[in-house]
Amino acid sequence: MKIFKFFLILIFNVNLYCVELSKTLTDHGVAVPFSTHRGIVATKGENGQNVVCVWLYDHRGCYGLLYINIDTGKSETFDIPFNREGEAPYASILSSKNRFYSHFGSYFVEFDPEKKSYTFFKKTYPKMAMSMTEDDNGNIWSVTYPDSGLVSYNPKTGEFFDYGSLKKENWAQYPRYIAFDDKNWVYVGIGYTRSNIIAFNPQTKQIKYMLEENERQQGGASLFRATDGKVYGLPFSGKKDNWYEFYNGEKKKIGLLPSEIKQKIYISGSQGLFHRVFPDGKIIKNLDLTERILIIEELKTKEEIKIKFDYRTEGAHIMGITVSPDETICGGTAFPFYFFKYDPKTDNWTRYPCYGQWNTIDTGDRKVFVGGYTGGFLLEYDPFLPWKGTIKNDENSNPKYITESSPDINRPHDLLPYDNGKILILAGTPDYGYTGGGLLFWNRETKTKTLIKHTDILPFHSTMSIIPLKNNRILCGTTTLPGTGGEKKVNLAELYIMDVNTKKVIWHSPVLEGVENYNDLFYDEEKKLVYGFADQKIFFVFDPEEKKIIFKYDTYKDFGPSVSAQGSKIFVPAPEKELYILFRNLIAKLDRENFKIIPIVKVPNISNGGGYLDGKIYFISSSHLYSFMIPK
Repeated sequence: MKIFKFFLILIFNVNLYCVELSKTLTDHGVAVPFSTHRGIVATKGENGQNVVCVWLYDHRGCYGLLYINIDTGKSETFDIPFNREGEAPYASILSSKNRFYSHFGSYFVEFDPEKKSYTFFKKTYPKMAMSMTEDDNGNIWSVTYPDSGLVSYNPKTGEFFDYGSLKKENWAQYPRYIAFDDKNWVYVGIGYTRSNIIAFNPQTKQIKYMLEENERQQGGASLFRATDGKVYGLPFSGKKDNWYEFYNGEKKKIGLLPSEIKQKIYISGSQGLFHRVFPDGKIIKNLDLTERILIIEELKTKEEIKIKFDYRTEGAHIMGITVSPDETICGGTAFPFYFFKYDPKTDNWTRYPCYGQWNTIDTGDRKVFVGGYTGGFLLEYDPFLPWKGTIKNDENSNPKYITESSPDINRPHDLLPYDNGKILILAGTPDYGYTGGGLLFWNRETKTKTLIKHTDILPFHSTMSIIPLKNNRILCGTTTLPGTGGEKKVNLAELYIMDVNTKKVIWHSPVLEGVENYNDLFYDEEKKLVYGFADQKIFFVFDPEEKKIIFKYDTYKDFGPSVSAQGSKIFVPAPEKELYILFRNLIAKLDRENFKIIPIVKVPNISNGGGYLDGKIYFISSSHLYSFMIPK
């Protein structure tokens, strides 16, 4: 038992050094040992001193609050006092009484900067606040994703009210706006499948829907509290001459917003909240969680004060990896967005801030290609040239920005460098509130872009996996998932074959019953068969010529779920025509003659797949990079 306990401690110990777990399994450490913030406020702390409060986020979600006293130079991390379920703040507010609030992991939480402690937290209707405000009586309000759950907290009395959902939909709602009028009505602006504005009276519990059905559009409604005590809002934020005035639970259309209407300011915002000004006028000029340096500027003299601080972290979540043409392992993280490169020969790491979130990553033509979020962008990285970062329309960038594909693709799920990278094919789910993802084709020789919409592939499906077949064809597997906050409109995923030259679907079929996702595919050129995984549990063999399933096996009972991520790499090919399969807690080998799955080794939690290099399979476990040496 002691040996097993020591093994687990080694597996999950976070450090930057190589930890030998066994003769075959190696933990190469944390790829990017930094956290990111989910809300920053400059305020007054203990003894009236200037302090900075930062919600800290790493691969575990929001795990603590960083507290930096700029007068003493000391920093502390206060662990979140509840199970946050891997979630993080999407909204925060610093109240008029100097309390810092957020709402995530289905908990409402209050932190008192002057007492240096969490002074209230409460379990709520799920899940996380998308907006927060303070009413004229000092009560704190939040409204949550995914069902517009409304709560309030009275800091004076400690009273807490959970009003539940204001309106349920068959899609996840993003209530990004909340405001009170001076008649004590609260208004909530919602997106993205169909915009909405809801009014609620806390005294009577009356709910009123302020928009007619024909006013609700794809996108988000927005609103704000004005200094005149009223609330002003737009049913659809893209149209600027359609303003409404909301007051005492009633609405009045006013067209263009009068210039004299001014917004009442609260220290509140999304996960990007950054309130820089201290009560005495000093300003946060920079807060760098990577270098762990805080720079404060004096208001009058412009003198800078530099403070070195520290905090605990288990590192950023690794989105994906690939074996680079320079025989290193490279990939990207979120959050923060960082590129990393690990050199197995020297055991050295290289890290740079990168452009966006690298959901999918693959290689071809001695280059590394990236498909990322948001916007479904494409990048091209030359690992043999110096890193320069990415700037749009700058040909000297490395990685070089190529193009993007929003709204048809927002979150990429697969990237295929077709014909050794001559054509890049990107697939994924669409923008917020949309249903049905497209396919992006980028011809690197002609530098031309072709974007195929879901309506010309399979309506309301998104493509999850792609592999090349012979005769200029590709085989793709779909998902029924909509874009984030979108409405699911189909129930059964399909396989389809597309002609790369014509971009036309020449065959499609729901070949497996009850399947919602075709997670990954692999083409066996010798046997001319396709191996695949669906819903993380159904291994199948598909004959692309006969267009039928010839073998299937539910692997869940014996092996657990396969890995799954945005850009899953379940199958890892190796020399001698060997093919390995990555399950969440197991590496297995496929016998291609009889389709038998042979367990090889139990491993720590594998969060995403990887690749083969020099006798080892590299894979991801949250923030760590691991390798498994294949037994000879």
